[in-house]
Amino acid sequence: MSNAKAVSDASFEADVLKSEKTILVDFWAEWCGPCRAVAPILDQIASEHSDKIEIVKLNVDDNPQTAMKYQITSIPAMKVYQGGEVVKTIIGAKPKAALEADLAAFI
Repeated sequence: MSNAKAVSDASFEADVLKSEKTILVDFWAEWCGPCRAVAPILDQIASEHSDKIEIVKLNVDDNPQTAMKYQITSIPAMKVYQGGEVVKTIIGAKPKAALEADLAAFI
């Protein structure tokens, strides 16, 4: 479905919070149509900007602790992390140009 690395409640701290890279976490679920629509767009952005940003996915059904901690109430939700802190939140599926505009500071 996606090339993005899957992260979990167990790996979130090591994979995201302690990463030296800028990380975009795509909070998604299997049953979410808009999540499936945005996944290939995120894959494109990830491959085009892999030197600047890493994109990972967290399934909110399988990893409720992290989803709850970051108050994910609607999906798709994307959060950009730098140095363990959320620096940007994007809610909802958007076309590639809109996502790139939202991420312009990071890519």
